[in-house]
Amino acid sequence: MAWNIVIAGGGFAGATVARTLEAMLPRQSARLSLVNDVNFLLYTPLLPEAAAGTLEPRHVVTPLRDILKRANLRIAVVDAHDPAARTVGITKHTGESETIPYDHLVLAEGSISRFLPIPGLSEHAVGFKSLADAIYLRNQVIETLETANATEDPDLRDQLLTYVFVGGGYAGLEALAELQDFAADAMEHYPRARLHGMRWVLVEAADRVLPEIDQGLADYAVKELRGRGIDIKHGTTLEEVTATSASISTGESLPTRTVVWTAGVVPHPGLRKLHVPLDERGKVKVDSCLRVEGMENVWALGDCASVPDPGGGVCPPTAQHAVRQAPVVAANIASAIGIGADSPIEFEYRGGAAFVNLGRYKAVGRIGNHNFRGFPAWWMARTYHMSQIPGPSRKIRAAVDWTVSLPFSRDLSELGSIGRPGVLDPETYERGGSHRPAG
Repeated sequence: MAWNIVIAGGGFAGATVARTLEAMLPRQSARLSLVNDVNFLLYTPLLPEAAAGTLEPRHVVTPLRDILKRANLRIAVVDAHDPAARTVGITKHTGESETIPYDHLVLAEGSISRFLPIPGLSEHAVGFKSLADAIYLRNQVIETLETANATEDPDLRDQLLTYVFVGGGYAGLEALAELQDFAADAMEHYPRARLHGMRWVLVEAADRVLPEIDQGLADYAVKELRGRGIDIKHGTTLEEVTATSASISTGESLPTRTVVWTAGVVPHPGLRKLHVPLDERGKVKVDSCLRVEGMENVWALGDCASVPDPGGGVCPPTAQHAVRQAPVVAANIASAIGIGADSPIEFEYRGGAAFVNLGRYKAVGRIGNHNFRGFPAWWMARTYHMSQIPGPSRKIRAAVDWTVSLPFSRDLSELGSIGRPGVLDPETYERGGSHRPAG
């Protein structure tokens, strides 16, 4: 008998479960299906470096077909679940729907940016969760520098050269640090914009940044960023966003055309359609073996699951935890179908390391009880990420990118038109356009 195992989600959690099951299960014993909305795995810790041009964007993604040897990759979205019939419904990009039977179902749907009902947020701000977000922000910084260098209007320059980031966690601080570093290097090519000067602002609701690490390391990060002229506002919230400004709780209205929202993540909202128990935050309830509560053959892990942390509370939504939860799920599925251990195992990992890249060859981090800062932390972070990037070809490409970036200046090509096909009407060129309008 071949067991049907369906994995919903192809991020760190889902892809690692699939790879582990491929190694554990004999070919004839199971049919693996991985359902994901894209055909690649995004290495999210390096997203800030892709945005800043230190890494080529394609080199922070790994095609799932390169790392999966047996699993059937389905490019679709899981949008229905019948626990009694043991089936899931998927919808493909073509709009076609299909029902897939399963003997074991793994939910690894991940998370999305946390949204708050702030006026203008959805219309005028951008998140920092996907490769598209990273490419957009790189293009936005270059475009604002180009326009600011060309305009004679000082008020417009204020709007163009002010960049506001909301959220002082890992993602917000790393994105801010890398993009500010990139813009500072680029400024030598924009003399009029350089004369006016840039303003970079971090808005954080709490009284400190980086709550995930020690206070001393967070203080070092703040000191380093403030030393580069970045304005960090603690205990401050975003109140409203318009096309040309951001209002904050201090009463100040910041002239800006770039607002980046990095204020946390929430579980994927599609989980609400899947008939599984959710906690108050929308995460799937699981036990210490990562089995969904009340369901013998459904498992959940990663950002979408409320996984009990051996140290107390629940696990944070990090890639580090997801890739360590995955072997537990794989081993327990194997055990359930009679392969490997006779009884399920529990998740016991305790997070022992964390690094935050600050750009300019500096970082902060800890390994166990030891804290690191400056260049040593940056070097250790690079080394760790190099070891974790899936697939040897992507490791080599990333190493080449990092090496080549050392002696050469950064590429300032603005590629905002990529993704919009050209038009076929020659009259459009006469009117000064060559690409189809967005939307």
